[in-house]
Amino acid sequence: MTHSDKEDNPPGGAADGSMWGLRAARLFDGVTLRPGRPLVVIRAGRIVDVDLSGIRPSADLHVVDLGDVTLLPGLVDSHVHLAFDPHGHPFEQLRQEDDATVLDRMRTHARQALRAGITTVRDLGDRNYLGLSLRAEYESGADVGPELLLAGPPITRTGGHCWFLGGEADGVDGVRAAVAERVARGMDAIKVMATGGVLTPGWSPFESQYGLAELRAVVETAHEAGRPVCAHAHSGGGIADAVAAGVDVIEHGFFLRLHDGQGDAEPDWRTVAAMVEAGVLVSTTTARRPEEKMPALVAKVRDNFGKMQREGLRLVCSSDAGVGPLKTHDCLPYGVIDFGALLGFAHAEAIAAATSVAAQACGVADRKGRVAPGYDADVLAVAGNPLERLEALLEVRAVFRAGRRVR
Repeated sequence: MTHSDKEDNPPGGAADGSMWGLRAARLFDGVTLRPGRPLVVIRAGRIVDVDLSGIRPSADLHVVDLGDVTLLPGLVDSHVHLAFDPHGHPFEQLRQEDDATVLDRMRTHARQALRAGITTVRDLGDRNYLGLSLRAEYESGADVGPELLLAGPPITRTGGHCWFLGGEADGVDGVRAAVAERVARGMDAIKVMATGGVLTPGWSPFESQYGLAELRAVVETAHEAGRPVCAHAHSGGGIADAVAAGVDVIEHGFFLRLHDGQGDAEPDWRTVAAMVEAGVLVSTTTARRPEEKMPALVAKVRDNFGKMQREGLRLVCSSDAGVGPLKTHDCLPYGVIDFGALLGFAHAEAIAAATSVAAQACGVADRKGRVAPGYDADVLAVAGNPLERLEALLEVRAVFRAGRRVR
C-alpha cells in the first residue's frame, strides 16, 4: 500500500481492517492541544496509536493529510429527541403519525447531527422504541449514522410530561416494572420525568411528578441492572428529590420556580453542594442556534450555570434537540461556543463538556470523547484552531465515524 499525503479517503473506507493514518496541523485529544502535525493511526474503526513526533511515517502506511485543520474527538450530544420535529408540534405529531413517518424523521435528524460532527447521540425520549430500528439499520451497514445510545420512552406518570411517547407508569411497582421493560429491551439508560415540562399540557415544569419513593425505586432497579438514570428535572424540589434518590445525571437542572406569579430561576445552593459531593452531572440542554435577543429567563439560567460550575458542579453541554426551532439536531456546537462566551469556560473545558465529559455522562467514557489509543475512531476536523476561536467548530472540514469518512 503506497504512502500518500494527499488522498482524501482511507483505502476502501478502512472496511478491510487495514491500518491507515489521519494527519493534520494540530490535534486536541480531549484534554490537551497537540501541535506539530500529529498522526492518528486507525484500524477497524478504532484508534491504535497517536504519533506526536511529526516525523514522516513509514512508506507502507496510507495517510490522509487534511492540512491546516484541527482534529478533535467527535462531539457527543447527551440529550436529543430524534423523533421531534423542531419546526413542528411534537405533542400533536407524535400522537397522530405512524411509525414509518417518525422513523424517517429520526433518520434525517441523525444524519443532520453527524454532518455537524456529532458522532454520538443519546436519545432520551423516542416512541415505541423506534431508536432500536434505526440502530439496527446502522449496525447492518445499510446506512452510516452517529452511534445511538437509547433510553426509549421516558418513564412518566399517567398523563404526565411526554405521556404521548408511551412511558406512563405509576407507583413504586409501576416504575420498577417500567425500568425492567427497558432493560429487557436493551436500553442504554433509564430516563425518568421527575417534574413536568413545557411540551405537555397538565404538568408544568414547576411541579414534581414523582415522590422520593418512586424515584428511589427507579434508581435501585436501574442500578441493579447496570443502567444509569437520567432525571428530567426543572424545579428545585424535583432536582433535590432526584439527587437524594441517587440519579446519575440531572437533565436541565434549571432550578425553576414561580416568583410573584412569574417564572424565575434560582439555585438551591445546598442541593448544588449535594450534587458536587455525590458527583452528579448536569446536562444543561442549553445549546441552541443564536437568536437576536435572548429571553431574560434563558439568560438567567445560563448565568446560574456559570456560578454552579465555579462551585465545582460538572456541566455537560447538550441540546435537547427537537424541542423548538432553535433546537435543530446540529445545534450542539453553538452550545460549546456559549459555554466559552456566556458561562466563562476555558475553551478546552468548553469542548470537553461536549466530548469527554459528555461521554462520561453517557457511560461511554472508556471509548468516546478522546482521541487516544483504544478509543473509537470518531474524529472531527475543523478549520483553524478551536482553542483560540470556538467558532471554528462551525467550520467542519471532515467527519469520521468509526474510521469511515462521512463528510
